[in-house]
Amino acid sequence: MPVEKFALNLEEVSFDDPRAARLRDLLNKELLARYATAEEPSLSAAVRSALSVPAEDFVANVLAVTSLGHAIGHGALRLLDGEWEVKRVIVDPAARGLGAATHLMATLEQIAAAAGARRLILQTGGKQPEAEALYRKIGYRQIPAYAPYDTAIPSSICFEKELEG
Repeated sequence: MPVEKFALNLEEVSFDDPRAARLRDLLNKELLARYATAEEPSLSAAVRSALSVPAEDFVANVLAVTSLGHAIGHGALRLLDGEWEVKRVIVDPAARGLGAATHLMATLEQIAAAAGARRLILQTGGKQPEAEALYRKIGYRQIPAYAPYDTAIPSSICFEKELEG
């Protein structure tokens, strides 16, 4: 998919928006490619359970859409034990480097803050150095792994960001 370097629009969409589903599928394939090994070619049941989020648990799904209408990025929010958690952040590999992830994260932060959240938390893994770099660049601070990742995926790298009210 050719990606133009035009303005990005951020759209809040329903979980079942086909553009959001396509990007989440792309994320799942990318994560499996990064984390699968010869010994474990698919994710374990414990990992799948920890990463699984029922559609009804998402409180916001946001797309980054180019001015020509191409959905190139996705990010979501869910409530996890009273905390606001960032989930399913993906930018189409063909569109990386255009700032979509930074805009997505800023929009997710605005949505959460407007709903009264005081902080956001998120989980990533050590085979996603570009994600780690992004989160640090935009002010997230590493924290200990939290449930359910602390036991299911102890190598998780987790972050938090305090939000301004």
